Amino acid sequence: MNSDRLRQRMRTVKLFYSVLLLALLQSGALEGRKSRGGRNPQPRRAQPSPTYRGRGDTTESFSLDFTAVEENIDNFMTQVKNLAQSLYPCSAQNLDYDMKLHFLENTSVTCNDGSPAGYYMKESKGSKRWLVFLEGGWYCFNRVNCDTRFETMRRLMSSTKWPLSKTGTGILSPLPEENPHWWNANMVFIPYCSSDAWSGAAARTDQSGYAFMGSLIVKEVVKELLVKGLGNAKVLLLAGSSAGGTGVLLNVDRVAEQLEELGHTGIQVRGLSDSGWFLDNKQYRCTDCLDTISCAPTDAIKRGIKYWNGVVPDRCKQAHLGEEWNCFFGYRVYPTIKSPVFVVQWLFDEAQLTVDNIHLTGQPLQEGQWRYIQNLGSELRNTLKDVPAMFAPACLSHEVITRSYWMDIQVKGTSLPRALHCWDRSLNDNSRNNKTAPKGCPVHLIDSCPWPHCNPTCPTVRDQFTGQEMNVVQFLMHMGFDVQKMAQQQGMDPGKLLGMLSSGS
Repeated sequence: MNSDRLRQRMRTVKLFYSVLLLALLQSGALEGRKSRGGRNPQPRRAQPSPTYRGRGDTTESFSLDFTAVEENIDNFMTQVKNLAQSLYPCSAQNLDYDMKLHFLENTSVTCNDGSPAGYYMKESKGSKRWLVFLEGGWYCFNRVNCDTRFETMRRLMSSTKWPLSKTGTGILSPLPEENPHWWNANMVFIPYCSSDAWSGAAARTDQSGYAFMGSLIVKEVVKELLVKGLGNAKVLLLAGSSAGGTGVLLNVDRVAEQLEELGHTGIQVRGLSDSGWFLDNKQYRCTDCLDTISCAPTDAIKRGIKYWNGVVPDRCKQAHLGEEWNCFFGYRVYPTIKSPVFVVQWLFDEAQLTVDNIHLTGQPLQEGQWRYIQNLGSELRNTLKDVPAMFAPACLSHEVITRSYWMDIQVKGTSLPRALHCWDRSLNDNSRNNKTAPKGCPVHLIDSCPWPHCNPTCPTVRDQFTGQEMNVVQFLMHMGFDVQKMAQQQGMDPGKLLGMLSSGS
């Protein structure tokens, strides 16, 4: 083809691209409004305006390779589609938002049962922000309770029945109305199949019966993601819930060091630990260490770290030589972490109460149990007071960042997505040598009210037997809260106290 014909073909293709993109964007705006209205006809809170976005939230440029057009028009059209979707992801009704399953190329890094470990991924063309999420799901710490776990929760020990795709929710959602500040990031979900709080580095043996490779799985996933675009990232947010939240505390510095060693010094590695800040306190009622539920946290971790060949951060290991189990507890490992970490923690965490042998059945709590729960909230506040970036509601719950209601919880009038956005802004501003936090943008948020669910934005509580929803007063009375006695202790009228509880004061 001569040069005149080539130039004419290129002009035609460029014109076609411009018209197509304009049509996509125009129809996308309409369809986006329709689909949002169809999903939720009730009015929602106003979405942030463009000026609300921090400089770190802007969509990066997406270049088109016109040299590919002449020989491969299909490849060019794929680029046009990807560009349209990156500029306006709602531009088509049938976009595939799901994360796709990838098994690790290094087959020696496996789940507990020897099946291949892997991850789910959804690329966001043009974005230089990556969110890597570690799933939670308790752990097991000897052959007997690992065998039981394998029989009852095999999905958390084997990849043999993992689905081929997964839909992200909460902070993993690709929808801006559910995830206003991270919806356009590259999303990676790493399923939990190592049962070791993401710490293990042990191959399968006849004696153990299982492999424990949580720390190695994280390392291998990061290595593979570098080939898939992570090497061009500006920010990598390592997030996780429950055991995954503990995994963030154990792995965030190691991921930063891994990237630096491979020459990727420009990637800012940050951590987001949700419901992984456990306390090594004494149980309300001491029991034998038979399984994960009955065993005190300290005893379980002491057994587990040996069984898993658990790996802890070097700086924490040096601070607790011979007692490395300490590094599994947030308030002990956090002071040794160099990477920025945002901590999300319910003040009355259900998982913590469970291992402390406070079981919330349909029966009212005894006074000693009630006092224990209040003390737990006080102890958690004390361990979190020196954490600069945190969100701690006075609620009875467990995990939040991947819940569909995660935008609704507030502490002192600020939602969790807003607080995370403020944290992003503060880190971006500090990297520009501006040490002052953004005005009106708080990042240290902790409830001061002393009872479970004294925060009116807490998730709904239901009676465990009837399934009926309970308001705050009903919930507290259900738990054995003595309004008369507490009012007397506080020196106020019982009616006034009930009013304060109902309003969340």
